[in-house]
Amino acid sequence: MTLDLDDRVLPGDACGTAPRVTVVQSSPDVGLDRFAQWLTGVDLHLVRADLGDALPGPTEVGDGLLVLGGQMSAHDDAVAPWLRGLRDLLAVVSATDVPALGICLGAQLLAVARGGRVEVAAPPGREAGVVDVRWRPEAADDALLGPVADLAGAVRTSPQPSMHADAVVDLPRGAVWLASSSMYPFQAFRIGSAWGVQFHPEAGDATLRTWAEQHDDVDTDAVLAQAAARADAVETTGRAVAESFTHLVRARAATRRVPV
Repeated sequence: MTLDLDDRVLPGDACGTAPRVTVVQSSPDVGLDRFAQWLTGVDLHLVRADLGDALPGPTEVGDGLLVLGGQMSAHDDAVAPWLRGLRDLLAVVSATDVPALGICLGAQLLAVARGGRVEVAAPPGREAGVVDVRWRPEAADDALLGPVADLAGAVRTSPQPSMHADAVVDLPRGAVWLASSSMYPFQAFRIGSAWGVQFHPEAGDATLRTWAEQHDDVDTDAVLAQAAARADAVETTGRAVAESFTHLVRARAATRRVPV
């Protein structure tokens, strides 16, 4: 499902009583994609920062915060002036009880916001296509990614779409390291009430094609072949991330709802 530019809300409940999740989008081609169908039972309030929408304050995000990826770097304030405010928002929300999830750029922004370090154009190069995310022992009882890691079984790896050249190279102090890949170590981490994932659990084939075609160093046909060969496992894992996140959001809403 693709949201029109003027469609800022996806209702999860006809009576308007579903928990509210704020979604921040920073690039036109990095949207909710399959998460639009998989994040069920919540009201998704889309903030198009790239189109000039104002970021909410920490008490205005509702019961969850989802920060999507983008084509800029986590330090690119001159190109994307809202990034400073977004880092500040992640820093504050991650220190509360509101579940937050940063994907790719969102994960990098979370790392920087909490004192970690991101390297632009990291030396290993671009990680593109479907990668094996290897779950660390710390993921086993993680509130968000534990159920996802369980699906991997004894192999302890899950295939997921990836498309990035910047990377988290130092986790923030106090962060819990949850997953790695053969190319980049910090594929998932948790700090406070927030999680960062370097991979793209939301990305479908059309989105992957769009991203791959933007880079001369990416073989688009190879990326799509990988996605087709592992389509079922990729979807199962991506859907599990979405379902686990909505479970945390609903649990938070059940205990205490923040006025919005």
